[in-house]
Amino acid sequence: MPVVLYGCEAWLLTLREERKLRVFESMVLRRIFGPLRDEVKGEWRRLHNEELNDLYSSPNIVRVIKLRRMRWAGHVAHMGEERWVYRVLVWKPEGKRPLWRPRHRWVDNIRMDLQKVGCGYMDWIGRAQDRDRWRTLVSAVMNLRIP
Repeated sequence: MPVVLYGCEAWLLTLREERKLRVFESMVLRRIFGPLRDEVKGEWRRLHNEELNDLYSSPNIVRVIKLRRMRWAGHVAHMGEERWVYRVLVWKPEGKRPLWRPRHRWVDNIRMDLQKVGCGYMDWIGRAQDRDRWRTLVSAVMNLRIP
């Protein structure tokens, strides 16, 4: 997991990439746990996704990425305005995006996660200043149902 998730705090995930990560995780878990012997038929078979989820007690890879991204967002929001990471976060480029540029930004992923929790379009940087409230939001995002 550490190798796969290196730098995931800065990733911009689309639904397609989330699906690919879940497929990769299932493939690795099937390799780790191996086939299962069916006692009725006496044959070996691959584990189903539900069985993998029961065997693997840790949260799935997409939840871990969202958790780390939200924690990093809170950390950056606490930085002062003189820090370049904070300046890059709040910078709004002028003009239109050129062709073939992503439609969403990293901040848009944060806003979408917060909207799924029920916070809507709020000032998340201001909300992150209260660490206790931000931790509850991060845990709520972690508990989101991810297909």
